[in-house]
Amino acid sequence: MEEKKLDVNSIIGFVLIFGILIFMFYQNRPTPEELEAEKAKQEQIDAQVAKEAIKEVKEVEPELNLSDSTAVANYKSQLGSFGFTAPTEGTTTLENEVLFLKISNKGGQIVEAKMKNFVTYDSVPVYLVKDGNASLDMNFSTTDNRVLSTSDLFFEPSMSKSGDNQVLSLKAKTSDNRYLEYRYEMKPDDYLVDFTIRTQGLDNVINDGKPVTLDWNLKGIRHSKSIQYENRYTRLTYQHEGDKISKLSEGSDDEEAEEAISWLSYRQHFFSTILVADEPFKSGKLTSTNLVEEESRTFGFTKEYTSELPIEVKGGEIAKNMHMYFGPTDVAVLSKYGDMGLVDSIPFGWGIFGWINRYVFTPFYSFLSSYFPYGIAIVIMTILVRLAMSPVTYKSYLSQAKMKVLKPEITELGEKYKDNAMKKQQETMKLYGKAGVSPMSGCVPAFLQMPIFYALFMFFPTSFALRQKSFLWADDLSSFDTIYQFPEGFSIPFYGDHVSLFPILASIAIFFYMMMTTGQNMPTQPGMPNMKFIMYLMPFMMLFFFNNYASGLSLYYFVSNLITIGIMLVIKNVILDNDKIHAQIQENKKKPKKENKFQRKMREMMEQAESQKKK
Repeated sequence: MEEKKLDVNSIIGFVLIFGILIFMFYQNRPTPEELEAEKAKQEQIDAQVAKEAIKEVKEVEPELNLSDSTAVANYKSQLGSFGFTAPTEGTTTLENEVLFLKISNKGGQIVEAKMKNFVTYDSVPVYLVKDGNASLDMNFSTTDNRVLSTSDLFFEPSMSKSGDNQVLSLKAKTSDNRYLEYRYEMKPDDYLVDFTIRTQGLDNVINDGKPVTLDWNLKGIRHSKSIQYENRYTRLTYQHEGDKISKLSEGSDDEEAEEAISWLSYRQHFFSTILVADEPFKSGKLTSTNLVEEESRTFGFTKEYTSELPIEVKGGEIAKNMHMYFGPTDVAVLSKYGDMGLVDSIPFGWGIFGWINRYVFTPFYSFLSSYFPYGIAIVIMTILVRLAMSPVTYKSYLSQAKMKVLKPEITELGEKYKDNAMKKQQETMKLYGKAGVSPMSGCVPAFLQMPIFYALFMFFPTSFALRQKSFLWADDLSSFDTIYQFPEGFSIPFYGDHVSLFPILASIAIFFYMMMTTGQNMPTQPGMPNMKFIMYLMPFMMLFFFNNYASGLSLYYFVSNLITIGIMLVIKNVILDNDKIHAQIQENKKKPKKENKFQRKMREMMEQAESQKKK
């Protein structure tokens, strides 16, 4: 076979081609002027891109250090690494006849919640969410082990209708069929908004091997003229482990970790923000921080609440159905959601006291106030309650009348055994036994009235029906009345910075009532407190105590004590006859008195004590 060799012609051809290429390159190279112009053009493009990037970041994160290029790059990388929706500012509103909500594209969360039918003490609309006082963020780990918060994501809003309901869908997308969705559905004339968090196709983003949490935070906005008074009834309440109701501390900072939480109520006295889960959260870490200092009169927030709640990831996806309530803490409204048990978030009181408040006083007053002005309804309710309690009042006064008849004989025993207190006590008890009188019988009726007292004590400050309802000089029966305001900065410890008239009237009525029932008639026994001292101390304490409480409560006790005094005057002057009582006591003395086991034991103990004293 013939061997191929590189001949001279081939070499000459390659040299010519190479020379032509060099000539063409040399002829087409840019001039120095053209290179400078191209450089300037590129710098202009780069500057415009940087300007747009800085503007974008500044709108989203105004506090981010824009001079720190690493921080800016990390921020943009965090949002864009998985291809989430590009930043788009804006808000969408949902509103019906009673509620106005504003939802931000950033974070997909509610940034404003306003009650349309209520105003604060200074006639400003009632806001539960406003100016960044609340947040609802879902935090999750990504598949590349970084942490993302929905507060950093931007959602695309889409409005639609479902029957008469408004539906707002917000999606943070990585593609058309891969997204995180927040869905809000608002019904007409309703304070409850359906709220759903769900994902689709984000199993390549969310690391389901690590916890996914829902962080819900809120600072309670002041709505009442006294922030200290409002703060007493501002409290985090929650239902867990079935139907168990628990609360965090109302007066100090508190923290709890619970299981199986069905709903959480961030109560702000007369208004509540409640989160309800269709399927209970498996657990939750809850905190409440008191933001009100005792001397503060103008602070804007009451308490700060936080909740850390786990979200389950099933099959790489999230689907959590919830509801959010923004509305009054009113039994008439919350009862509509009976299957959720939200009415239990109202502080009716403990045990039997709460039962009386919830099932007796609340519906009874609601009935009366539908026919009469609110203040008059309190007066009518007071009259009916006192008439219902008049048999107890009669028993109490009858016991005191018997004690008054025995007073001369008790005084005689005191003189006879003045040097022997034990013997004096024994003989006094024998006299009571023979006469058929118990010194404690006058106290029993008072104890029977305690459930009524406490139930009313909880009813008036928490009854939404009384909020901002006026009567005489009181402009709000659910808060204190003011006839004189002390100069700014001046306050009497435990009394306050104002003078309320209804507590003064109630204290005067209590003083005269105690004069009739204790001061004159109750003999002082060894070891017993000085009843006259209590008679003077009690009204004074009530004056201080009620000065900062609901004027409706003071009105009730003022009217109640006036009626009680009237009933007792009728009992004393019309019904009871002291001569008949005296004759009955003398008749009782003649009858043999059989001791019960307790009386016999007490007698034996006293006799043993007397015997030991003689030895």
